[in-house]
Amino acid sequence: MFLYNYLSRQKEAFKPFNKGKKVSLYTCGPTVYDYAHIGNLRTFIFEDVLRRSLKHEGYQVFQVMNLTDVDDKIIKRASSEGVGIDVVTSRYAEAFFNDIKELNIEKAEVYPRATAHIKEMIDLISLLMKKKLAYQGKDHSIYFDISKFKNYGRLSGINKRKLKIGARVEADEYSKNDATDFVLWKANKPGEPFWKSPWGYGRPGWHIECSAMSMKYLGPTFDIHTGAVDLVFPHHENEIAQSEGATGKKFARVWIEGEHVLIDGKKMSKSLKNFFTLADLKTKGISPLSFRYLTLGTQYRKKLNFTWKSLRSAEKSLNNLMAILNKEPTVVDKSKYDKEYSSKAVIKYWRDFSDAISDDLNTPKALSVLWAVAGDKKLSLSHRRELVKNFDIVFGLGLIRPKPTKKVIPDEINKLVAERESLRVHKQFIQADALRVKIESLGYRLEDTEKGPRVTHGKN
Repeated sequence: MFLYNYLSRQKEAFKPFNKGKKVSLYTCGPTVYDYAHIGNLRTFIFEDVLRRSLKHEGYQVFQVMNLTDVDDKIIKRASSEGVGIDVVTSRYAEAFFNDIKELNIEKAEVYPRATAHIKEMIDLISLLMKKKLAYQGKDHSIYFDISKFKNYGRLSGINKRKLKIGARVEADEYSKNDATDFVLWKANKPGEPFWKSPWGYGRPGWHIECSAMSMKYLGPTFDIHTGAVDLVFPHHENEIAQSEGATGKKFARVWIEGEHVLIDGKKMSKSLKNFFTLADLKTKGISPLSFRYLTLGTQYRKKLNFTWKSLRSAEKSLNNLMAILNKEPTVVDKSKYDKEYSSKAVIKYWRDFSDAISDDLNTPKALSVLWAVAGDKKLSLSHRRELVKNFDIVFGLGLIRPKPTKKVIPDEINKLVAERESLRVHKQFIQADALRVKIESLGYRLEDTEKGPRVTHGKN
């Protein structure tokens, strides 16, 4: 399996850090201060496809996805609403989990929250202080000294001549060209949440959160770290500096970064009123899985240009695909299907699909294989369904609908029906009607037909 490593800027044959088939995966999760927008959701979908593809290749995946539940944005939202940060984060964490469920995103093994890992962050900062890679500023906050970490800028490629040695920034997010000492621990300010630390009361900076949580669950060195390209600098760059500075070991071996979503060719922005959530799509009658299908049509390292027209087109394609694959099979002459062709075709389709997925998650090419299978009338519908069912383990589109299970009528109900029919035959209609009432009160529906009584479940 080949994956594009942002650290080396090239595709590399993936091999797990530890021998065997276990893969450690850290995916940057949501900052739960607002509803996830479709750009966030595209990232979560690509990370899910990565997880599913690794499993398709036979790996066991242990995934950690953090929830940032304390940072500048959350505090600002809580303050504007006059509530505690837990009220804000609980609301939007619940919305996040609802979104990923509707998008068929598999659950990670662990969803650590920043506020539950303050001790780990304090321990990590203390180690950096001991190694003299961090210092306390006059404002009493703790900063990482980027001049002490020789490989700073390796991931983002930021020009080292632009490093502002000695300059500090306390904000969680800042200019993409403003490489300065970054905050690890923020001294307490009025109205902000705080925790006790060796440096006084305060709260963690955003960057230290991911380092502490990833290393707790995956160790100092793990296989894959993912996120969106807008996190490369400063967030991911700072994660590497503080993590490797503390442990002296390589942090993440492979960095996989997903590209942006554009709206009609423009950057998504609330000021431009082109900021959309999953709820906005559903309001227009579009299913979440139609959006998932849309994202699969563009490889994750390329910008996805979202338009309502393209989304409607994706919805139509998905519906057509499901109609082909879920139609009722007809009785056909078995000789119509060439067994030799079928066995060779199944092997070829499976190989083509696997080659596409293992080539840095080439989902557009994999989708083309899917459509080729769906349209191959030389293959029986059962062959096509079986192939697609296996492809869909990676796609996550729910393409093959399960056959409805036939509800069995319990013996005791059938006995009541037979007893009632006997009463009717003997023209004991009052007693027969009483039994009908009893049967229906137990949740069943009784219909008298020319062929005799027909009993069904009441909800049918």
